[in-house]
Amino acid sequence: MLALWLPWWPADRLRRSRARVRAADRVPAPAATADEAPLALVLAQQGTHRVVATNPAAADEGVRPGQVLADARALVPGLAIEPAAPVADARALASLADWCSRYSPWIAVDGDDGIRLDVTGCAHLFGGEAALLDDLLARLDRFAIAGRAAIADTLGAAWALARYGADTATVAPAGQMSPALAELPLAGLRLPGDMVADLARLGLYRIEQVCDMPRAALAARFGPQLALRLDQALGAQDEPVTPTPPSTRFWVRLAFAEPIGHLDDIHRAAGQLVDELCRVLERAARGARRVELALYLTDGRVEHIRLGLARPVRAADHILRLLRDRLPALEAGFGADFMTLVAPVSEPLASEQQSFRRLSGSSASDPRARHPAPAADPLGDPDLGRLVDRLGNRLGLANVARFAPQASHLPERAVRVVAPLAPDQGPPWPDTAARPVYLLPVPEPVEAVAEVPDGPPVLFRWRSVAHRVRRADGPERFAPEWWHDLQADPATLAAGTRDYYRIEDSRGRRFWLYRQGLYDEAAAVPRWFLHGLFG
Repeated sequence: MLALWLPWWPADRLRRSRARVRAADRVPAPAATADEAPLALVLAQQGTHRVVATNPAAADEGVRPGQVLADARALVPGLAIEPAAPVADARALASLADWCSRYSPWIAVDGDDGIRLDVTGCAHLFGGEAALLDDLLARLDRFAIAGRAAIADTLGAAWALARYGADTATVAPAGQMSPALAELPLAGLRLPGDMVADLARLGLYRIEQVCDMPRAALAARFGPQLALRLDQALGAQDEPVTPTPPSTRFWVRLAFAEPIGHLDDIHRAAGQLVDELCRVLERAARGARRVELALYLTDGRVEHIRLGLARPVRAADHILRLLRDRLPALEAGFGADFMTLVAPVSEPLASEQQSFRRLSGSSASDPRARHPAPAADPLGDPDLGRLVDRLGNRLGLANVARFAPQASHLPERAVRVVAPLAPDQGPPWPDTAARPVYLLPVPEPVEAVAEVPDGPPVLFRWRSVAHRVRRADGPERFAPEWWHDLQADPATLAAGTRDYYRIEDSRGRRFWLYRQGLYDEAAAVPRWFLHGLFG
């Protein structure tokens, strides 16, 4: 486990954000002494302003988090004051944690000033655990972020060594947690401050003083938390890293000796990653449902391309084509020195035997090539799946859908919107007359004139425009769905009857109109509505 602690994170984050603003506005950086001036970040708490974070210069002058602002100013008259921004700090910390995923896919934010990683099986990629720590802290130093880090068998031990160890970077020997933690203070066990104070009153200051104490006696005196934290640090109690977001074992990485920023170079590197990821998925008989490409830039930012797939896929050419469509939108800045490709969501995908004609290519004279047999399930056509993926990643998967039939006679209720490749679970499509390509969301009333009361219109006016009818086809009658209201009287049912006509006007435009109600001396005059437009 690797624990990273950022002791001056709010101040470092503020300094970095101001540096970005100066760089964007092309304003020269201030003198070095200005950045080293004592700084306190304050927040209104309990009716007064209190210090919540400082920079190293203010800490050296005795300013501590939790102090009242007036007391801090009494200690340091020239203390610089800035309002704290915990939301911005948390957002930036999450972004930094995302950047740290270059070292491991199992990563999570630890409080408001730390990051935890499970580097099991990852350290050899960087030359060992010590080299990994050196690389991490050196990069943070280039980003002007102060950090301390430690690697140990347990998360609790790594946390304690990062915060209270003698060195900035510490690698605890495997299987020797007790000697590594012996001289550290009890606060390294992640205990509440009041519990640490109670232990100090009993003469207990270091972790070695409680290691050999009976767990039952500790729990009886201090509750279960002390024994739990001690067991977690020593490895007697498991404490896995819960990644945020949930991680996966299907990921590949590529590091570069020099940063790359040209689009062609990024495209070639993405192609290598896609080929390798597809081989990993094939060995596990899985297919990706979501793919994420991450470019780790030299300025500490991470650029992402996230793809959603309509069905499990491990075809390298298809995934690369989707990535290529999105690559021009990347902002590579000064280049990327590291890339990862992850399949965070995958599903089982067994290998399939392709037909010989598809593998070798069919002759143009082969009638089976010119007229291939229709697929038993059109939704299972792989070409359709690729089309849906391309449309979904250009327009958004939520904006790609299809209509499926629904058990209703009324046109506005006869279909429902489903996912583009969702299987049909309702009734089959009815064998009815032609329907318009565009159905209005709500039928719009029109003024119509007919030669006979129950005949098609010869003239109608829609949205203040008159249309003279050249030809009409119909009627097609739709009776109300009486089974939804068994108490309805016949007059109400008759008023809901619709007679639909396909109309073509004198300029060739085609409409779908209906007359609602039946002509009857005792009933109201039927009304006309426009419901759809033909192509």
